[in-house]
Amino acid sequence: MKTTSMSSKIDVVTQYYKPTGPDDKTLIFESRFESGNLLAAIKISDNEYDLVLQNDINTNGHTQWFFYRVTGGMPGQRVRFNIINLAKPDSLYNYGMKILCFSNKQKAETNIGWHRVGDNISYYQNDFKKEQGNFYNRTFFTLTFTHVFKDENDSQFFAHCFPYTYSDLQDDMSRIEKDSYCSNFYHRSTLCRTLAGNKCEYITITSRDKDPNSAKAMNKKGVFISARVHPGESNSSWMMKGIIEFLISNTPEAKALRDHFVFKIVPILNPDGVINGNYRCSLSGQDLNRRWKNPSRVLHPVIFNVKRVMRVFSKERELMLYCDLHGHSRRKNIFMYGNTLKDTPHATRVFPYIMSKLCDFFSFE
Repeated sequence: MKTTSMSSKIDVVTQYYKPTGPDDKTLIFESRFESGNLLAAIKISDNEYDLVLQNDINTNGHTQWFFYRVTGGMPGQRVRFNIINLAKPDSLYNYGMKILCFSNKQKAETNIGWHRVGDNISYYQNDFKKEQGNFYNRTFFTLTFTHVFKDENDSQFFAHCFPYTYSDLQDDMSRIEKDSYCSNFYHRSTLCRTLAGNKCEYITITSRDKDPNSAKAMNKKGVFISARVHPGESNSSWMMKGIIEFLISNTPEAKALRDHFVFKIVPILNPDGVINGNYRCSLSGQDLNRRWKNPSRVLHPVIFNVKRVMRVFSKERELMLYCDLHGHSRRKNIFMYGNTLKDTPHATRVFPYIMSKLCDFFSFE
């Protein structure tokens, strides 16, 4: 994790609420920063707050990702937070998962960044009805947890999963680009612009051949990897970060892979959603993972252009694997979904099977 405090990334904004005096113990909430999501905080008492999440932009729901800051907590103060408009019917919070927290003071004093916190964690169906068109049906779900503040004048952040922002990606790619060692096999390109005008970038990693038309160069196989089509699945970005860091390393395995494969990588497929703190959709209000079959050049420019690049790439060389990285809010372990080839039904199971033998956390079943 970076050693800077989280607040250094946040623009100065006007507080919605200012304490009325020294006896006012109201906590101050903020989410107007990159990837932040919190619509409202409702004070029940000095030690309890109901929190409402912002819908994905241009949608009526998809509330699951949260990322907000709290200031004003006093040492020893125990506060219950109730996030009352979550969408999923179940969660890993009911199976031992805790809340992620980042304390600026703790980072400065002990160098501990994001860590798990929370007591009395529970996830359950509540009585608040969802509005769907002109009909009211189905209810929301509540995530409730208690947190004890340790320091005065601290800023603490709470998140659904380890945040990895669009700016984090830009920092990582720029750092790699400046590394002279990586210049021989790392190339950064722009795939397209998003609806909001943000760059969707992709990188190519492969050893540079003296003769690009040689048999060795032409016989390299292709591998395509992407992540973060769902903005709230930030764990997929940390998996992607690990893949990239490994592929650019000087280990014998990484060198062998660069010599035999051409890797095309799109680290963030949905930059707009990531920036705006969406959980599942792009700014068009659509789940881009449901637009692969017939994407619009205008409404789904990233998916449209990924397919375009894929077609060209598959004509240049044999494409061995396309792996799209996701997260899951209700499943444990690492696992794969895959298409079945009618003529060779076991072919798509070979890679997951190998993974299950190499990684104890991978579930082939």
